[in-house]
Amino acid sequence: MPNVAEQLTAQLAAVVGSGSITFERSACSAFAIDDLVPQCVVYPGSAAHAAAALQYASNNGLAVVPCCNATKLSTGNVPRRYDVALCLKGLDQTRHYEPDDLTVSVEPGIRLGSFQELLSRRGLWIPLDAPDGAGSSLGGIVATNASGPLRLRYGAPRDMVLGMKIATVEGKVIKTGGRVVKNVAGYDLAKLMIGSYGTLGVIVEINFKLYPLPPRRVTRAFRATTLSIARDFRRKVLDSPLSPSRMILLDPGGSAIIRAGAPIARPAEHYEIWIEFAGSEAVTHRSLTMIEGIAASAGLAGHPLEEAAADGGWSRLADFASPGRRGPEDVLLKVSLPLSRAEEFIECSLREAGAAKVGHAACVQLGVGIIHLCLTPEERASELLAITGRIRQAAVQRGGALTVLHCPAGMKKNIDVWGTEPDDFPLMQRLKQTWDPNGTLSPGRFLGHL
Repeated sequence: MPNVAEQLTAQLAAVVGSGSITFERSACSAFAIDDLVPQCVVYPGSAAHAAAALQYASNNGLAVVPCCNATKLSTGNVPRRYDVALCLKGLDQTRHYEPDDLTVSVEPGIRLGSFQELLSRRGLWIPLDAPDGAGSSLGGIVATNASGPLRLRYGAPRDMVLGMKIATVEGKVIKTGGRVVKNVAGYDLAKLMIGSYGTLGVIVEINFKLYPLPPRRVTRAFRATTLSIARDFRRKVLDSPLSPSRMILLDPGGSAIIRAGAPIARPAEHYEIWIEFAGSEAVTHRSLTMIEGIAASAGLAGHPLEEAAADGGWSRLADFASPGRRGPEDVLLKVSLPLSRAEEFIECSLREAGAAKVGHAACVQLGVGIIHLCLTPEERASELLAITGRIRQAAVQRGGALTVLHCPAGMKKNIDVWGTEPDDFPLMQRLKQTWDPNGTLSPGRFLGHL
């Protein structure tokens, strides 16, 4: 005899159409979260269908997790309930494209790679190098405010979104913002949705501002024998007139992955700094001349990277920072720190990993203050929980915060992946209650188990 959830999800098929929902076990398993498998997967064919599904779920006590390609489902606490996966990958149309005005409106299921290909035909792009790279969906990128090292020059998704449409649990599709760069009408609700991980509403259309493609990009790689030398170089670059597109510091494990896609290795003898400049030939030539002088004064040895090697390395970096690309026993951490504390923190985390015999690979977004750190067990997986706690404490002591993006399911049951609740958490609770009073969207997944 079917249980209540099965009866309700069967009724949901009548709301969205039988062709837009599947109960197949194999299809549902593809959207599992920490061993929890949804009763069904809904593929809305329009924003209105998505809103109708949310309203039905809210009125009938079903828990919904929105997603596209399932690459970020491992991020977040274990859901309290999980009945419906709302997969938006079928919403993949470009609605309004005005290349002369540098604006575009798109649905959330479009993949970043396909989007960039479309824009490049008119010499445009959106400067995002988020985890999962070309395979990540625009909706997932915006919902998680995911960014990569290009954030140094261009900012995060919240800096590129002009407006959006949101499907709510009341069955409405509401519009916020606009399709023009200068827009000051009303409250900027889009900023509220960006980075909320689908816990308040479901993004069903996004308006982006666009950027001209740089005519030339060049990457230099420098080796530093110590973190002290790397720190000195970072300070000199950020204090200079240079404006790099992106700049990263790799520990030996991170360097092995970015260079060859190799498995995480035990620390070797050096660190690497990759730095990219973009612009005209004159601008990039001048930048390279200046950076070579700064590197020499800091005691770094450097060499140019061919375009193919550089592109491959930046692409592997996106894969490295993706929760969906990590092994089941790996722990992927995201650390946010004051800019001046990055090298000191890496020194501490390397020390902790070495003592616990845990593999360590790190990528620091210099000038941004974000570190992606992957730990992999070499002997005892049980050490991962304890070392993650110590590394989190080290981040907090240095004025930062740590989020566990991916970890074994057993470990997640014993840790809040988001860390300590911030001072404004009561406001977050009130927002959740206002937007999602029945706890329909991703219940328990977000900070403080919202």
